[in-house]
Amino acid sequence: MSLKASELILNKDGSIYHLGLLPEELAHTVITVGDPARVDSISKHFDSIELKKQKREFNTHTGSYKGKRITVMSTGMGTDNIDIALTELDALVNIDLKAKKINDKLTSLDIIRIGTTGSVRKEIPVDSFIVSEWALGFDGLMHYYKDDSFLKKEIAAAFVEQTNWSDKKAYPYVVEGSKKLIEKLSSDTTIKGFTGTNVGFYGPQARILRADVPDHEMNDKIANFSYKGLKITNLEMETSGIYGMSKILGHHAVSMNLVLANRATGEFAENAKVMMDKLILYCLDRIVA
Repeated sequence: MSLKASELILNKDGSIYHLGLLPEELAHTVITVGDPARVDSISKHFDSIELKKQKREFNTHTGSYKGKRITVMSTGMGTDNIDIALTELDALVNIDLKAKKINDKLTSLDIIRIGTTGSVRKEIPVDSFIVSEWALGFDGLMHYYKDDSFLKKEIAAAFVEQTNWSDKKAYPYVVEGSKKLIEKLSSDTTIKGFTGTNVGFYGPQARILRADVPDHEMNDKIANFSYKGLKITNLEMETSGIYGMSKILGHHAVSMNLVLANRATGEFAENAKVMMDKLILYCLDRIVA
């Protein structure tokens, strides 16, 4: 049965609707970033670039680094954009766009997020590299999909109980990253992390400028949460969506985080651009190793 035109939406050139990409323009190793400008910061290290395309916040370069074909793509901030990006990346490799039918043989992508984060622990300083082993989603995205077999419901339930999580908010979910990619991207210079994914930057992360939040102690509660030795290390805005959608669609994903802020000490990194370039080169070299 063919997918309806209202469900699998294509542009006039046959490319997928939001990303504006054709299947042959996508490598099977994909780096995602939030900031469209960061795409250039990564592809400048490529040996060659075969493709540059931008549609909306989705800026995509495909090229080669030390002989390996890689696509780097911006998603914008937030798991709502991740829902679009991951679904359409999957469609590019697992759906025949012309026939609008799902392929008999499915392809698994390697997806590496390179982004920034805030530590909630005093012992994890700014400029650290965190590899997210687990993600705790505060965004609710996974509740819109049927498959929840991979969610660690006992950890989410413990978090709700320990933090007195408000029932006005989306129920949290916990998902594990790809063990294959976590091992590949980890080293003695990285920290294994349990990453909290928020739906926003200010109120959802208890940042107060003019608009107050109902629980001023929420970040402390998050930092104090513990489940069988598992403790939350950092907060950002995409990882749980990437991990969840990758599990549902059969892809491998890992989130690599540069700590720019330490919420426990109030510090912020002084050399963010320099450290981000170090993380980018670190990730590229681990990918091709």
